[in-house]
Amino acid sequence: MAEKFKITYTTMSVDDVELHQAFDEAVERVKQMKGRTFPMLINGREVEAEETFAVINPADTRETLVYFQKGTAEHAREAIAAAKAAFPAWSATPYEERCQLVERVADMITDNLMDLSAMMIMEMGKNRVEAMGDVQESADLLRYYAFQMRENKGFVREMNSFGETDVNISVLKPYGVWAVISPFNFPLALAAGPVAAALVTGNTVVLKPSSDAPWTAYELVRYFMEAGLPEGAINFVTGSGRTVGNELVVNKDVDGITFTGSYDVGFHQVYRNFATEYPKPVVVEMGGKNPTIVSKKANLDNAALGVVRSAFGMGGQKCSACSRVYVEAEVYDEFLGKLLAKTEEIVKIGNPLDKHTFLGPLVNENAYNDYKRFMEKARQDGEVLYGGNVCTDGDFQYGYFVEPAIITGLPHDHELVQQELFVPILFVKKVDSLEQAMKEANDVQYGLTAGFFSEDEDEIQWFLDNIQAGTIYVNRKAGATTGAWPGFQPFGGWKSSGSSGRNIGGYWTLLNYMREQSQTVIRE
Repeated sequence: MAEKFKITYTTMSVDDVELHQAFDEAVERVKQMKGRTFPMLINGREVEAEETFAVINPADTRETLVYFQKGTAEHAREAIAAAKAAFPAWSATPYEERCQLVERVADMITDNLMDLSAMMIMEMGKNRVEAMGDVQESADLLRYYAFQMRENKGFVREMNSFGETDVNISVLKPYGVWAVISPFNFPLALAAGPVAAALVTGNTVVLKPSSDAPWTAYELVRYFMEAGLPEGAINFVTGSGRTVGNELVVNKDVDGITFTGSYDVGFHQVYRNFATEYPKPVVVEMGGKNPTIVSKKANLDNAALGVVRSAFGMGGQKCSACSRVYVEAEVYDEFLGKLLAKTEEIVKIGNPLDKHTFLGPLVNENAYNDYKRFMEKARQDGEVLYGGNVCTDGDFQYGYFVEPAIITGLPHDHELVQQELFVPILFVKKVDSLEQAMKEANDVQYGLTAGFFSEDEDEIQWFLDNIQAGTIYVNRKAGATTGAWPGFQPFGGWKSSGSSGRNIGGYWTLLNYMREQSQTVIRE
Protein backbone atom coordinates (compact mmCIF):
# COMPACT_ATOMS: atom_id res chain seq x y z
CA MET A 1 0.00 0.00 0.00
CA ALA A 2 2.63 2.53 1.06
CA GLU A 3 4.87 1.86 -1.94
CA LYS A 4 1.92 2.27 -4.29
CA PHE A 5 1.14 5.75 -2.93
CA LYS A 6 4.36 7.73 -2.83
CA ILE A 7 3.39 11.01 -1.19
CA THR A 8 5.82 13.88 -0.68
CA TYR A 9 5.37 17.49 0.42
CA THR A 10 4.86 18.48 -3.21
CA THR A 11 1.89 16.15 -3.67
CA MET A 12 -0.89 18.53 -4.68
CA SER A 13 -3.85 16.30 -3.82
CA VAL A 14 -4.78 12.66 -3.27
CA ASP A 15 -8.00 11.42 -4.81
CA ASP A 16 -7.38 7.66 -4.74
CA VAL A 17 -10.35 5.85 -3.19
CA GLU A 18 -8.23 2.89 -2.08
CA LEU A 19 -5.77 5.13 -0.25
CA HIS A 20 -8.47 7.00 1.65
CA GLN A 21 -10.20 3.76 2.55
CA ALA A 22 -6.95 2.36 3.92
CA PHE A 23 -6.40 5.55 5.89
CA ASP A 24 -9.90 5.50 7.37
CA GLU A 25 -9.33 1.91 8.46
CA ALA A 26 -6.07 2.96 10.11
CA VAL A 27 -7.87 5.73 12.01
CA GLU A 28 -10.22 3.17 13.50
CA ARG A 29 -7.30 0.96 14.54
CA VAL A 30 -5.49 3.87 16.16
CA LYS A 31 -8.62 5.01 17.97
CA GLN A 32 -8.64 1.65 19.73
CA MET A 33 -5.40 2.74 21.43
CA LYS A 34 -7.00 5.78 23.08
CA GLY A 35 -6.46 5.91 26.80
CA ARG A 36 -3.30 3.81 26.68
CA THR A 37 -0.28 4.79 28.78
CA PHE A 38 3.12 4.49 27.10
CA PRO A 39 6.42 3.89 28.93
CA MET A 40 9.83 5.36 28.45
CA LEU A 41 12.32 2.97 26.85
CA ILE A 42 15.69 2.90 28.62
CA ASN A 43 18.38 0.26 28.11
CA GLY A 44 15.92 -2.00 26.34
CA ARG A 45 13.39 -1.87 29.20
CA GLU A 46 10.04 -0.20 29.70
CA VAL A 47 10.35 2.42 32.43
CA GLU A 48 7.58 4.29 34.22
CA ALA A 49 7.78 7.53 36.19
CA GLU A 50 5.76 8.55 39.23
CA GLU A 51 3.59 10.83 37.10
CA THR A 52 2.23 10.87 33.56
CA PHE A 53 1.00 13.62 31.24
CA ALA A 54 -1.85 13.56 28.77
CA VAL A 55 -1.62 14.09 25.02
CA ILE A 56 -4.69 16.13 24.08
CA ASN A 57 -6.42 16.21 20.70
CA PRO A 58 -5.91 19.80 19.42
CA ALA A 59 -9.01 19.47 17.23
CA ASP A 60 -11.16 18.72 20.28
CA THR A 61 -9.54 19.54 23.60
CA ARG A 62 -12.23 17.59 25.45
CA GLU A 63 -10.56 14.41 24.19
CA THR A 64 -7.50 12.87 25.83
CA LEU A 65 -5.72 10.60 23.39
CA VAL A 66 -2.95 8.80 25.28
CA TYR A 67 -0.62 9.25 28.25
CA PHE A 68 3.16 9.40 28.48
CA GLN A 69 5.61 9.37 31.36
CA LYS A 70 6.64 12.61 33.05
CA GLY A 71 10.28 11.64 33.26
CA THR A 72 12.84 13.27 35.53
CA ALA A 73 16.46 14.33 35.23
CA GLU A 74 17.36 11.01 36.84
CA HIS A 75 15.61 9.13 34.03
CA ALA A 76 17.62 11.15 31.53
CA ARG A 77 20.83 10.26 33.37
CA GLU A 78 19.89 6.57 33.28
CA ALA A 79 19.30 6.78 29.54
CA ILE A 80 22.62 8.56 28.98
CA ALA A 81 24.45 5.95 31.04
CA ALA A 82 22.81 3.15 29.04
CA ALA A 83 23.80 4.78 25.76
CA LYS A 84 27.36 5.28 27.00
CA ALA A 85 27.64 1.61 27.98
CA ALA A 86 26.29 0.49 24.60
CA PHE A 87 28.60 2.72 22.56
CA PRO A 88 31.76 0.57 22.35
CA ALA A 89 29.96 -2.44 20.87
CA TRP A 90 27.67 -0.46 18.57
CA SER A 91 30.45 1.74 17.20
CA ALA A 92 32.51 -1.40 16.53
CA THR A 93 29.67 -2.95 14.52
CA PRO A 94 30.56 -2.98 10.80
CA TYR A 95 28.89 -0.09 9.01
CA GLU A 96 27.13 -2.43 6.58
CA GLU A 97 25.33 -4.11 9.49
CA ARG A 98 24.33 -0.71 10.84
CA CYS A 99 23.01 0.25 7.39
CA GLN A 100 20.97 -2.93 7.12
CA LEU A 101 19.36 -2.37 10.50
CA VAL A 102 18.46 1.23 9.64
CA GLU A 103 16.94 0.04 6.37
CA ARG A 104 14.86 -2.56 8.20
CA VAL A 105 13.39 0.23 10.29
CA ALA A 106 12.73 2.27 7.14
CA ASP A 107 10.71 -0.66 5.78
CA MET A 108 8.78 -0.90 9.05
CA ILE A 109 7.91 2.78 8.81
CA THR A 110 6.75 2.34 5.23
CA ASP A 111 4.69 -0.72 6.14
CA ASN A 112 2.93 1.27 8.88
CA LEU A 113 2.40 4.45 6.85
CA MET A 114 -1.32 4.74 7.51
CA ASP A 115 -1.27 4.02 11.22
CA LEU A 116 1.63 6.38 11.87
CA SER A 117 -0.08 9.09 9.84
CA ALA A 118 -3.29 8.67 11.82
CA MET A 119 -1.41 8.92 15.13
CA MET A 120 0.34 12.05 13.94
CA ILE A 121 -2.85 13.77 12.82
CA MET A 122 -4.59 13.00 16.08
CA GLU A 123 -1.75 14.24 18.29
CA MET A 124 -0.75 17.44 16.47
CA GLY A 125 -3.34 18.27 13.82
CA LYS A 126 -1.70 18.26 10.37
CA ASN A 127 -3.84 17.10 7.44
CA ARG A 128 -3.58 13.61 5.98
CA VAL A 129 -1.43 14.50 2.96
CA GLU A 130 1.04 16.39 5.16
CA ALA A 131 1.07 13.53 7.67
CA MET A 132 1.66 10.86 5.06
CA GLY A 133 4.42 13.04 3.63
CA ASP A 134 6.04 13.23 7.07
CA VAL A 135 6.01 9.44 7.41
CA GLN A 136 7.32 8.88 3.89
CA GLU A 137 10.10 11.40 4.47
CA SER A 138 11.10 9.59 7.65
CA ALA A 139 11.59 6.33 5.80
CA ASP A 140 13.46 8.05 2.99
CA LEU A 141 15.79 9.81 5.45
CA LEU A 142 16.78 6.44 6.89
CA ARG A 143 17.35 4.95 3.45
CA TYR A 144 19.33 7.96 2.24
CA TYR A 145 21.67 7.94 5.22
CA ALA A 146 22.33 4.22 4.77
CA PHE A 147 23.04 4.93 1.10
CA GLN A 148 25.51 7.67 2.05
CA MET A 149 27.41 5.36 4.42
CA ARG A 150 27.79 2.80 1.64
CA GLU A 151 28.53 5.42 -1.01
CA ASN A 152 31.42 6.69 1.13
CA LYS A 153 32.59 3.20 2.14
CA GLY A 154 32.15 3.95 5.82
CA PHE A 155 34.07 7.22 5.44
CA VAL A 156 37.49 5.57 5.36
CA ARG A 157 39.88 7.09 2.83
CA GLU A 158 43.49 6.23 2.00
CA MET A 159 45.60 9.38 1.69
CA ASN A 160 48.89 10.10 -0.06
CA SER A 161 52.08 8.23 0.83
CA PHE A 162 55.68 9.48 1.08
CA GLY A 163 57.01 6.12 -0.06
CA GLU A 164 56.66 2.38 0.32
CA THR A 165 56.93 2.31 4.10
CA ASP A 166 54.09 4.59 5.22
CA VAL A 167 50.32 4.19 5.02
CA ASN A 168 48.10 7.21 5.76
CA ILE A 169 44.38 6.84 6.25
CA SER A 170 41.62 9.32 7.11
CA VAL A 171 38.81 7.77 9.15
CA LEU A 172 35.61 9.44 10.32
CA LYS A 173 34.52 8.05 13.68
CA PRO A 174 31.42 8.54 15.85
CA TYR A 175 31.52 10.78 18.91
CA GLY A 176 29.67 8.62 21.44
CA VAL A 177 26.32 9.42 23.08
CA TRP A 178 24.13 11.61 20.88
CA ALA A 179 21.06 13.40 22.26
CA VAL A 180 18.15 14.21 19.94
CA ILE A 181 15.50 16.72 21.04
CA SER A 182 12.76 16.71 18.41
CA PRO A 183 9.83 19.11 17.78
CA PHE A 184 6.07 18.69 17.49
CA ASN A 185 5.61 19.85 13.90
CA PHE A 186 7.39 16.99 12.12
CA PRO A 187 7.19 14.57 15.03
CA LEU A 188 8.44 11.54 13.11
CA ALA A 189 10.75 12.95 10.41
CA LEU A 190 12.65 15.30 12.70
CA ALA A 191 13.14 12.49 15.19
CA ALA A 192 13.91 9.77 12.64
CA GLY A 193 16.39 11.85 10.65
CA PRO A 194 18.88 12.73 13.39
CA VAL A 195 18.36 9.41 15.18
CA ALA A 196 19.23 7.50 12.00
CA ALA A 197 22.16 9.77 11.18
CA ALA A 198 23.59 9.24 14.65
CA LEU A 199 23.04 5.48 14.67
CA VAL A 200 24.24 4.69 11.17
CA THR A 201 27.50 6.51 11.88
CA GLY A 202 28.03 4.49 15.07
CA ASN A 203 26.80 6.79 17.82
CA THR A 204 24.24 5.73 20.42
CA VAL A 205 21.14 7.81 21.05
CA VAL A 206 18.86 9.30 23.67
CA LEU A 207 15.70 10.72 22.08
CA LYS A 208 13.40 13.21 23.78
CA PRO A 209 10.35 14.17 21.69
CA SER A 210 8.03 17.14 22.14
CA SER A 211 5.44 16.59 24.84
CA ASP A 212 2.80 17.82 22.36
CA ALA A 213 3.54 14.96 19.95
CA PRO A 214 5.49 12.02 21.40
CA TRP A 215 3.39 9.17 19.96
CA THR A 216 5.05 8.52 16.61
CA ALA A 217 8.51 9.03 18.14
CA TYR A 218 7.73 6.21 20.57
CA GLU A 219 6.81 3.96 17.66
CA LEU A 220 10.09 4.84 15.93
CA VAL A 221 12.16 3.74 18.92
CA ARG A 222 10.10 0.59 19.27
CA TYR A 223 10.84 -0.25 15.62
CA PHE A 224 14.57 0.13 16.19
CA MET A 225 14.40 -2.18 19.19
CA GLU A 226 12.36 -4.75 17.27
CA ALA A 227 14.78 -4.54 14.35
CA GLY A 228 17.58 -5.78 16.61
CA LEU A 229 19.39 -2.67 17.84
CA PRO A 230 21.39 -3.67 20.93
CA GLU A 231 20.06 -2.71 24.35
CA GLY A 232 20.98 0.81 25.29
CA ALA A 233 21.92 1.89 21.77
CA ILE A 234 18.67 3.84 21.58
CA ASN A 235 16.68 5.25 24.48
CA PHE A 236 13.39 7.14 24.64
CA VAL A 237 12.65 9.62 27.42
CA THR A 238 9.69 11.95 27.84
CA GLY A 239 8.95 14.86 30.13
CA SER A 240 9.60 18.55 30.56
CA GLY A 241 12.27 20.40 28.65
CA ARG A 242 13.23 22.08 31.93
CA THR A 243 14.10 18.74 33.51
CA VAL A 244 14.66 15.91 31.02
CA GLY A 245 15.65 18.22 28.18
CA ASN A 246 17.97 20.28 30.33
CA GLU A 247 19.76 17.17 31.57
CA LEU A 248 20.50 16.16 27.99
CA VAL A 249 22.01 19.59 27.39
CA VAL A 250 24.18 19.89 30.51
CA ASN A 251 25.20 16.27 31.12
CA LYS A 252 28.92 15.87 30.37
CA ASP A 253 28.46 12.29 29.13
CA VAL A 254 26.47 13.51 26.11
CA ASP A 255 28.98 13.90 23.29
CA GLY A 256 26.79 15.54 20.64
CA ILE A 257 23.30 16.94 20.32
CA THR A 258 20.71 17.70 17.67
CA PHE A 259 17.96 20.13 18.62
CA THR A 260 15.15 21.27 16.34
CA GLY A 261 12.98 24.12 17.54
CA SER A 262 12.87 27.85 18.16
CA TYR A 263 15.81 30.23 18.03
CA ASP A 264 15.27 31.31 21.62
CA VAL A 265 15.64 27.76 22.93
CA GLY A 266 18.06 26.48 20.31
CA PHE A 267 20.60 29.27 20.60
CA HIS A 268 20.21 30.69 24.09
CA GLN A 269 19.62 27.43 25.95
CA VAL A 270 21.10 24.60 23.86
CA TYR A 271 23.91 26.10 21.79
CA ARG A 272 25.29 28.29 24.56
CA ASN A 273 25.04 25.72 27.35
CA PHE A 274 25.93 22.39 25.75
CA ALA A 275 29.69 22.58 25.20
CA THR A 276 30.92 24.35 28.33
CA GLU A 277 33.90 22.13 29.22
CA TYR A 278 35.36 21.64 25.73
CA PRO A 279 34.03 21.98 22.15
CA LYS A 280 31.43 19.38 21.19
CA PRO A 281 29.15 19.17 18.13
CA VAL A 282 25.92 21.12 18.50
CA VAL A 283 23.48 20.80 15.61
CA VAL A 284 20.66 23.26 16.20
CA GLU A 285 18.04 23.65 13.47
CA MET A 286 16.00 26.70 14.31
CA GLY A 287 13.41 29.05 12.86
CA GLY A 288 12.81 30.97 9.68
CA LYS A 289 11.18 34.15 8.45
CA ASN A 290 11.02 32.96 4.91
CA PRO A 291 10.49 35.38 2.02
CA THR A 292 9.13 34.94 -1.48
CA ILE A 293 9.93 37.52 -4.15
CA VAL A 294 7.50 37.85 -7.06
CA SER A 295 8.88 39.49 -10.20
CA LYS A 296 6.77 41.34 -12.74
CA LYS A 297 7.99 38.62 -15.11
CA ALA A 298 6.52 35.81 -12.99
CA ASN A 299 3.73 33.38 -13.75
CA LEU A 300 1.36 34.91 -11.19
CA ASP A 301 -0.97 31.92 -11.01
CA ASN A 302 1.93 29.65 -10.04
CA ALA A 303 3.26 32.25 -7.63
CA ALA A 304 -0.06 32.64 -5.84
CA LEU A 305 -0.53 28.87 -5.58
CA GLY A 306 3.00 28.33 -4.30
CA VAL A 307 2.67 31.03 -1.66
CA VAL A 308 -0.70 29.78 -0.39
CA ARG A 309 0.50 26.20 -0.04
CA SER A 310 3.69 27.30 1.65
CA ALA A 311 2.23 29.94 3.96
CA PHE A 312 -0.84 28.07 5.18
CA GLY A 313 0.10 24.41 4.89
CA MET A 314 0.12 22.93 8.39
CA GLY A 315 -1.11 26.25 9.71
CA GLY A 316 2.24 27.92 9.16
CA GLN A 317 3.65 25.72 11.92
CA LYS A 318 6.82 24.81 10.12
CA CYS A 319 10.10 26.65 10.10
CA SER A 320 10.05 26.69 6.28
CA ALA A 321 6.63 28.36 5.95
CA CYS A 322 6.44 31.39 3.68
CA SER A 323 5.78 34.35 5.96
CA ARG A 324 6.70 37.36 3.78
CA VAL A 325 5.99 38.15 0.11
CA TYR A 326 7.56 41.03 -1.80
CA VAL A 327 5.84 41.81 -5.09
CA GLU A 328 6.95 44.21 -7.82
CA ALA A 329 4.54 47.15 -8.04
CA GLU A 330 3.54 46.56 -11.66
CA VAL A 331 1.91 43.21 -10.82
CA TYR A 332 1.05 43.72 -7.14
CA ASP A 333 -2.70 44.21 -7.54
CA GLU A 334 -3.06 41.30 -9.95
CA PHE A 335 -0.98 39.00 -7.75
CA LEU A 336 -2.88 40.01 -4.62
CA GLY A 337 -6.20 39.23 -6.31
CA LYS A 338 -4.97 35.78 -7.26
CA LEU A 339 -3.52 35.21 -3.78
CA LEU A 340 -6.83 36.02 -2.09
CA ALA A 341 -8.76 33.85 -4.54
CA LYS A 342 -6.40 30.88 -4.10
CA THR A 343 -6.55 31.18 -0.32
CA GLU A 344 -10.34 31.10 -0.42
CA GLU A 345 -10.30 28.14 -2.83
CA ILE A 346 -7.66 25.95 -1.20
CA VAL A 347 -7.64 26.57 2.54
CA LYS A 348 -10.52 24.50 3.80
CA ILE A 349 -10.56 24.51 7.61
CA GLY A 350 -11.77 21.40 9.39
CA ASN A 351 -11.08 18.25 11.35
CA PRO A 352 -7.67 17.06 10.15
CA LEU A 353 -8.92 13.48 9.93
CA ASP A 354 -11.32 14.60 7.17
CA LYS A 355 -9.83 13.98 3.73
CA HIS A 356 -11.07 17.36 2.45
CA THR A 357 -9.36 19.42 5.18
CA PHE A 358 -6.38 21.57 4.25
CA LEU A 359 -5.99 23.49 7.52
CA GLY A 360 -6.45 21.71 10.81
CA PRO A 361 -6.02 23.18 14.30
CA LEU A 362 -2.97 24.80 15.82
CA VAL A 363 -1.05 22.47 18.08
CA ASN A 364 -1.84 23.92 21.50
CA GLU A 365 -3.24 26.78 23.54
CA ASN A 366 0.02 28.74 23.47
CA ALA A 367 -0.01 28.84 19.67
CA TYR A 368 -3.71 29.75 19.71
CA ASN A 369 -3.06 32.66 22.05
CA ASP A 370 -0.04 33.77 20.02
CA TYR A 371 -2.22 33.94 16.92
CA LYS A 372 -4.76 36.15 18.68
CA ARG A 373 -2.04 38.42 20.02
CA PHE A 374 -0.35 38.75 16.63
CA MET A 375 -3.62 39.53 14.87
CA GLU A 376 -4.40 42.25 17.42
CA LYS A 377 -1.07 43.87 16.56
CA ALA A 378 -1.73 43.47 12.84
CA ARG A 379 -5.04 45.30 13.16
CA GLN A 380 -3.53 48.04 15.30
CA ASP A 381 -0.46 48.72 13.17
CA GLY A 382 -1.34 47.54 9.67
CA GLU A 383 -4.17 46.25 7.50
CA VAL A 384 -5.77 42.80 7.43
CA LEU A 385 -6.59 41.80 3.86
CA TYR A 386 -7.97 38.33 4.59
CA GLY A 387 -9.05 36.25 7.57
CA GLY A 388 -7.39 36.75 10.90
CA ASN A 389 -10.11 35.38 13.19
CA VAL A 390 -10.34 32.41 15.51
CA CYS A 391 -12.99 29.84 14.59
CA THR A 392 -15.61 29.26 17.27
CA ASP A 393 -18.68 28.00 15.42
CA GLY A 394 -19.96 24.48 16.03
CA ASP A 395 -17.29 21.90 16.83
CA PHE A 396 -14.58 24.48 16.13
CA GLN A 397 -15.18 25.90 19.60
CA TYR A 398 -13.54 22.87 21.18
CA GLY A 399 -10.29 23.04 19.17
CA TYR A 400 -7.53 25.48 18.32
CA PHE A 401 -8.89 26.45 14.91
CA VAL A 402 -7.99 29.75 13.25
CA GLU A 403 -8.36 31.35 9.84
CA PRO A 404 -5.42 31.98 7.54
CA ALA A 405 -4.50 35.67 7.61
CA ILE A 406 -3.00 37.94 4.95
CA ILE A 407 -1.75 41.28 6.27
CA THR A 408 0.03 44.35 4.89
CA GLY A 409 0.93 47.93 5.78
CA LEU A 410 3.56 47.23 8.44
CA PRO A 411 7.01 48.86 8.63
CA HIS A 412 10.04 46.70 7.93
CA ASP A 413 11.16 46.72 11.56
CA HIS A 414 7.79 45.56 12.92
CA GLU A 415 7.72 42.42 15.07
CA LEU A 416 5.35 40.66 12.67
CA VAL A 417 7.74 41.29 9.77
CA GLN A 418 10.95 40.39 11.61
CA GLN A 419 10.07 37.54 13.97
CA GLU A 420 9.01 33.98 13.30
CA LEU A 421 5.30 33.61 14.19
CA PHE A 422 4.66 29.88 13.61
CA VAL A 423 0.99 30.47 12.84
CA PRO A 424 -0.84 31.03 9.50
CA ILE A 425 -0.13 34.75 9.08
CA LEU A 426 1.34 36.04 5.80
CA PHE A 427 2.74 39.55 5.28
CA VAL A 428 2.54 40.99 1.75
CA LYS A 429 4.33 44.11 0.51
CA LYS A 430 4.52 46.06 -2.76
CA VAL A 431 8.08 46.98 -3.77
CA ASP A 432 9.46 49.32 -6.41
CA SER A 433 12.22 46.99 -7.56
CA LEU A 434 13.69 43.52 -7.17
CA GLU A 435 16.68 45.13 -5.47
CA GLN A 436 14.42 46.54 -2.77
CA ALA A 437 12.76 43.15 -2.40
CA MET A 438 16.12 41.40 -2.01
CA LYS A 439 17.37 43.93 0.52
CA GLU A 440 14.30 43.48 2.74
CA ALA A 441 14.17 39.72 2.19
CA ASN A 442 17.71 39.37 3.52
CA ASP A 443 17.39 41.95 6.30
CA VAL A 444 16.20 39.60 9.06
CA GLN A 445 18.12 37.46 11.52
CA TYR A 446 17.02 34.22 9.84
CA GLY A 447 18.15 32.54 6.64
CA LEU A 448 16.33 29.23 6.29
CA THR A 449 14.30 29.07 3.06
CA ALA A 450 13.31 31.48 0.31
CA GLY A 451 11.35 31.47 -2.94
CA PHE A 452 11.39 33.39 -6.22
CA PHE A 453 9.02 33.56 -9.16
CA SER A 454 10.21 34.84 -12.53
CA GLU A 455 10.37 33.60 -16.13
CA ASP A 456 13.55 35.57 -16.80
CA GLU A 457 16.78 33.54 -16.64
CA ASP A 458 18.94 36.53 -15.71
CA GLU A 459 16.63 37.36 -12.82
CA ILE A 460 16.71 33.76 -11.66
CA GLN A 461 20.50 33.72 -11.56
CA TRP A 462 20.50 37.07 -9.75
CA PHE A 463 18.23 35.60 -7.10
CA LEU A 464 20.39 32.50 -6.69
CA ASP A 465 23.49 34.69 -6.34
CA ASN A 466 22.09 37.10 -3.75
CA ILE A 467 19.56 35.46 -1.47
CA GLN A 468 20.81 34.61 2.03
CA ALA A 469 19.18 31.28 2.84
CA GLY A 470 20.18 27.65 3.00
CA THR A 471 17.27 26.17 1.04
CA ILE A 472 15.91 28.08 -1.95
CA TYR A 473 13.33 27.41 -4.65
CA VAL A 474 12.51 29.07 -7.96
CA ASN A 475 9.06 28.85 -9.61
CA ARG A 476 7.82 26.14 -7.27
CA LYS A 477 4.04 26.20 -7.31
CA ALA A 478 3.83 23.15 -5.03
CA GLY A 479 5.38 25.25 -2.24
CA ALA A 480 7.15 28.56 -2.66
CA THR A 481 9.49 28.01 0.30
CA THR A 482 8.57 24.52 1.54
CA GLY A 483 8.82 20.86 0.64
CA ALA A 484 12.46 19.71 0.83
CA TRP A 485 13.02 15.97 0.39
CA PRO A 486 15.95 13.70 1.35
CA GLY A 487 18.39 13.25 -1.48
CA PHE A 488 16.73 15.99 -3.53
CA GLN A 489 16.76 19.24 -1.55
CA PRO A 490 19.07 19.19 1.50
CA PHE A 491 17.28 21.25 4.13
CA GLY A 492 18.97 23.72 6.47
CA GLY A 493 19.58 27.35 7.25
CA TRP A 494 22.06 30.18 7.54
CA LYS A 495 22.42 32.88 10.20
CA SER A 496 20.03 32.30 13.12
CA SER A 497 18.36 29.38 11.35
CA GLY A 498 21.06 26.77 11.86
CA SER A 499 24.45 26.08 13.39
CA SER A 500 26.25 23.44 11.38
CA GLY A 501 26.34 24.80 7.83
CA ARG A 502 25.39 21.32 6.59
CA ASN A 503 21.79 20.55 5.72
CA ILE A 504 19.46 17.68 6.62
CA GLY A 505 18.98 14.89 4.09
CA GLY A 506 21.94 15.91 1.97
CA TYR A 507 25.35 14.79 0.80
CA TRP A 508 27.16 16.27 3.81
CA THR A 509 24.69 15.55 6.64
CA LEU A 510 26.48 12.58 8.17
CA LEU A 511 29.66 14.63 8.63
CA ASN A 512 27.89 16.36 11.53
CA TYR A 513 27.85 13.08 13.44
CA MET A 514 31.50 12.03 13.05
CA ARG A 515 34.98 13.39 13.69
CA GLU A 516 38.12 12.77 11.68
CA GLN A 517 41.09 10.70 12.78
CA SER A 518 44.26 10.67 10.71
CA GLN A 519 46.07 7.32 11.00
CA THR A 520 49.69 6.89 9.94
CA VAL A 521 51.46 3.52 10.17
CA ILE A 522 55.13 3.06 9.27
CA ARG A 523 56.28 -0.43 8.24
CA GLU A 524 59.99 -0.56 7.36
